[in-house]
Amino acid sequence: MDATNSMQTDIIRTTIPTRTVKVGNVTIGGPQFTVIAGPCSIESRDHFLKTSHAVKNAGASLVRAGIWKLRTSAQAFQGLGQNAFDLIKEVKKETGLLLVSEITDPRQIEEVSEFVDMFQIGARNMHNYALLKEVGMTRKPVLLKRGFAALIEEWIKATEYIRMGGNEDIVLCERGIRTFETATRNTFDLNAVVFVKTKTHLPVLVDPSHAIGLREFVPQLTYASAVAGADGVMVEVHPNPDQALSDGRQSMDYASFNQMMQQLEKILNLIGRPLQKL
Repeated sequence: MDATNSMQTDIIRTTIPTRTVKVGNVTIGGPQFTVIAGPCSIESRDHFLKTSHAVKNAGASLVRAGIWKLRTSAQAFQGLGQNAFDLIKEVKKETGLLLVSEITDPRQIEEVSEFVDMFQIGARNMHNYALLKEVGMTRKPVLLKRGFAALIEEWIKATEYIRMGGNEDIVLCERGIRTFETATRNTFDLNAVVFVKTKTHLPVLVDPSHAIGLREFVPQLTYASAVAGADGVMVEVHPNPDQALSDGRQSMDYASFNQMMQQLEKILNLIGRPLQKL
């Protein structure tokens, strides 16, 4: 084995978790790098359909989209809620993409189980142990985001509440933490990714959109996450970010996302990690 191949093998060995999580035909964890992309929240059928096609064509293997949105301001757009249910089913059928979406209340689990393929627990709910216990009693994969100011130990221990119900299909997601720094939305803690990958068997994703809150820097954080050993990223994409009803400043447009995906695949090839494709 030459030096280059040896280096690639060492990188892969330190980043592969002992457990993989299946979301339909998509595997999170292992040698492949998974990209989840889509709008912060569903705004209309046309918006969700076009964005789903765009991210799929660029190489994403799962679509993310919010049905309910927990917002700091009660007057801000809160998501379409139940009005999104039928259009989600239509878009999923047309695109063939599986959906990752946040649930914010235990009562929502039964409502969306038919068409949400992976439950996301957002940063605000990492300490919502009642919700964690409820998703633990399902057999749906769970994406657990790190809380705003959660210690790594607290983040890992939160998974125990999910496991209590017998659900082992858990993926962690680093999305930045709140610090004294205000230049960016949050402080991206790449340390956490490296640390958790060596201390647990869980796959770890990164949400660079929320981590930095500035769309122009999302690609660089995505590349850094891949090299550091993350198992994938989840990014926000919108046809016209400046007109988005939520989180437009951190959302990439279709062209930028496509360009990022092309560069990402080149970087993954250099370190011997394939991009997961449908």
